[in-house]
Amino acid sequence: MGNQNSEKTIQTNALPTIQGCGIGLRLEHFDEIKEQKPDIPWFEILSDNYLIEGTSQREYLYKFREDYPVTFHGVGLSIGSTDPLNMDFLKSLKKLKDEVQPAWISDHLCWTSAHGVVTHDLIPLPYTKSVITHIVDRIKQVQDYLGEQIVIENVSSYLQFKDSEMKEWDFINEVTRKSDCKLLLDVNNIYVSSQNHLFDADEYLYAMPQERIAEMHLAGYEDHGTHLLDTHSRPVTDPVWDLFTKAVEHFGDVPVLIEWDSDIPSLQRVMEEANKAKAIQQKVLPLCA
Repeated sequence: MGNQNSEKTIQTNALPTIQGCGIGLRLEHFDEIKEQKPDIPWFEILSDNYLIEGTSQREYLYKFREDYPVTFHGVGLSIGSTDPLNMDFLKSLKKLKDEVQPAWISDHLCWTSAHGVVTHDLIPLPYTKSVITHIVDRIKQVQDYLGEQIVIENVSSYLQFKDSEMKEWDFINEVTRKSDCKLLLDVNNIYVSSQNHLFDADEYLYAMPQERIAEMHLAGYEDHGTHLLDTHSRPVTDPVWDLFTKAVEHFGDVPVLIEWDSDIPSLQRVMEEANKAKAIQQKVLPLCA
């Protein structure tokens, strides 16, 4: 597309409507999706991988967007870092947003860079009042620049900070309330952290602000004996399905997504996981009415 990207217009069937259980859009499945147009309600893209203009990956995205709603999910915002916000990153993200028209843009409640060095890891934060103030200010800056609310995800963790002054769920409540952002509730991350830090996953789940939740994530982890590692490389486990069932009972009809980012299986296998989530929603939601 070259220089024509600046004037890109996508002819979509409808404005983004995100319902039911979607899946992550992965390179391994591009051709199958293009040829078969499977019955998938929506896709989530790893937006950091689409920021370079003129790539074949971006061209595929333009094509898929004509038939499917999408959401953006990133790792490069580094909202918890003390580095200045990366305005080049935000400029590219805003341009992609304007072209593709996602239902929303999400990233993680963590930091991924410091002193100009990118770690490629989602590093958790100390849960303190001063960190809340810092993050709220940065979220507001991002929302003002993008012209919309963003969605922030809770991350899994393996260590805790001695300086923390509150529980993680209280920290999340304060950040979302004061910044007026939305929440991407990762059910798998709640379970992983609860096992690693020996807290009650139900207490965390039920403390989440219902009015802020835009989306839920489900994924698989690896059990390393001493800890659980959030790898997105496995099917969703039974304890996470159980926690998800409680989430549907408590929060109602919230869009959910299956994440599978490494050791990626066939599209059909990922869709099987999505169908499990869909079946739970169909069973539980009528009981909540």
